[in-house]
Amino acid sequence: MDFQFRPEDAEFRKELLEFIKSERSIDWDDNHMLSPDVNWSISQDMKQKLAGKGWLTMHWPNEYGGQSASAVRSTIFNEEMSYHRAPGRDNFGVRMMGATLMIHGTEEQKLQHLPPVARGEVQWCQGYSEPESGSDLASLDTRAVRDGDEFVINGAKIWTSMAHRADWIMLLSRTDPEATKHRGISFFLVDMKTPGIEVRPIINMAGKHEFNQIIFEDVRVPVNNMVGDENRGWYVAVTLLDFERSGIDYSAKARRLLDDIRNYATNTLVHGDPIVQIPWVRAALAERYVECETARLIAYNVAHMQNAGLIPNREASISKIFGSETVQKVSETCMDILGMYAGLMSEQTRSVLNGRVQEYWMASFSDTIAAGTSEIQRNIVATRGLGLPRG
Repeated sequence: MDFQFRPEDAEFRKELLEFIKSERSIDWDDNHMLSPDVNWSISQDMKQKLAGKGWLTMHWPNEYGGQSASAVRSTIFNEEMSYHRAPGRDNFGVRMMGATLMIHGTEEQKLQHLPPVARGEVQWCQGYSEPESGSDLASLDTRAVRDGDEFVINGAKIWTSMAHRADWIMLLSRTDPEATKHRGISFFLVDMKTPGIEVRPIINMAGKHEFNQIIFEDVRVPVNNMVGDENRGWYVAVTLLDFERSGIDYSAKARRLLDDIRNYATNTLVHGDPIVQIPWVRAALAERYVECETARLIAYNVAHMQNAGLIPNREASISKIFGSETVQKVSETCMDILGMYAGLMSEQTRSVLNGRVQEYWMASFSDTIAAGTSEIQRNIVATRGLGLPRG
C-alpha cells in the first residue's frame, strides 16, 4: 500500500501547524496543572475556532457541516492536534456518534444531531459500561420499556467520560430481556437534561474528575431517538466501537512524550555525560520510537481503508492494541529514565517536566481498558481476523 501523502494533504498539515503555533497562547504541555474549569473553558474556546475553520468535521459530507475531506486528512488533523497536546477536538461527537449516525441514523436524526456537532455547540458522552457489565458488554442490564411513543429507561452506567459536561449521551439499553444477550439491545440518543438522570463523579487515581456513574430512573425517551432497529442496537454499538478504536492519538501522544524525555536526557548530565549516552537508555528509546512509528502506520492503514469506503474491524482492534500498549510502554520507559524523580508531582519543586511523565503513566492504565480491553481486542483479531474458533 502506498503511504505517500498527496500534495494537498501535505499543504493542509503545514496550514494546521501554523494555526496551532498561532493559537498557542498558554503552555498546553502542562494543562494538567490547570483547574478543570479553566481547562474546559480553553477547550471550548478552541473547539469554536476549529469549527469556524470547518476542521472539526472536515471528513463529513457538506450537507451535515463537513468539507467532504478524506479520512487521511482527518487523521493528519488528529495526529498533529494530539502530538501538540492542543485542546478542542470532539472525539465523542465527531469520531463516535457522528460517524455511527452516518451509517445507521435516519435522515431526520442526521439533520438534528450532526450540524450542532460541526458547529461545536454540543458535548456528547457514551453510555456503554455498567457496574456489572464491562468487557462483556452484551450482558448489560439497563432496561428500556416501550410506553406508547416513548421508552422508559431504568438502570446505571459507569466509567462514563465527560458525562458531567455532556449535553447528550449515546445509550445502550436492553429492550427484550428474553432474547439472547447480543440481541434484544437497542441504541438510543438521550438528552442529558431529561428528568430522572443523575450524574455521580468518579475521581481517578491521578485525582482527576473525568469518569462518572449515571443513574437512570424512569427516564422517558422518544421512540424517534432510537438509532437503527429495535433489538438490533448491538450492531450499531459495534460500529461505533470500530470508529472509537481506530485513532492515531495513541502513537502521536506517545511520540511526543518520547521527544520530551529524549530532550531531557540529552540536556541532563550524570557523572559528566548526558543521560542519553547510557547504553540501556539509548536502546530503550530506539525501541520505543520504532513501536511509535509502527503504531502510526497501522493507524494510517485504517484511514486508507476508510477512504476506500471500508469499515475496519479487526484492523481497528489491531490499531487499538498496538497503540494503547505502546503508550504504556513509552510511559514506563520514561519513568525508568527519570528514576526517583519520576515520583514527584507537578507541584513539587524538583519535579521533572512538571510531573508530566507521571501524569501520562497513571493515565495510561486506562488506555488498554477503555473502548474494550486488550484481551477483548485480541479475541476479535483471533476470531474475525484469523478465523479461529471461539473458546
